[in-house]
Amino acid sequence: MTAYRLERTPAHPISHQLARAPSPVMAYLIPWLAVAAASFAVSLPLISGAPVMPPLGLMVLIGWRQLQPGLLPIWAGLPLGLVDDMFSGQPMGSAVLLWSLIMLMLDVIEGRFPWRNFAIEWLVAAGILTAYLAATTGLANASGAVVSLWLVAPQMVLTVLLYPVVGRLVAWLDRFRLMRYRVLRRRAVR
Repeated sequence: MTAYRLERTPAHPISHQLARAPSPVMAYLIPWLAVAAASFAVSLPLISGAPVMPPLGLMVLIGWRQLQPGLLPIWAGLPLGLVDDMFSGQPMGSAVLLWSLIMLMLDVIEGRFPWRNFAIEWLVAAGILTAYLAATTGLANASGAVVSLWLVAPQMVLTVLLYPVVGRLVAWLDRFRLMRYRVLRRRAVR
């Protein structure tokens, strides 16, 4: 008896060259653009007698740092803080300094406690965000403003309570960032 081998031919001449992979441009740019867009969102018009808008740019930065620790470099606090300084209304350089210090602090925490859960992440973020709002109030007062810390307390509470929502948004952006697209691979020349 003779056995016949059936050879499979591709349905389309280039179908064996198609693959799916994340876009390197999107994978790199989405975290940076998300933090910059969140910093810009704080400057949208909102009428209130006291500061109530949380520091969304910093919240998104902390969210990215906690979700993907190696994604944004440690020096990312400097350019992203500069973007935030342009839109936040704080004295120029305050976010550059504080965000850089926060990135260093998060790096130390990551090195010391590599395994964390949601409660610890939220506690770390709450402590950092509360200290940040207190420091920005102090810097604003040093530059001539007169703002009581009690006036900023509702903003602190709203920031701490809103952080899990921002963390969920960052997780969704991370899934979007790693979405796979069709890629055409080159055929090896023999």
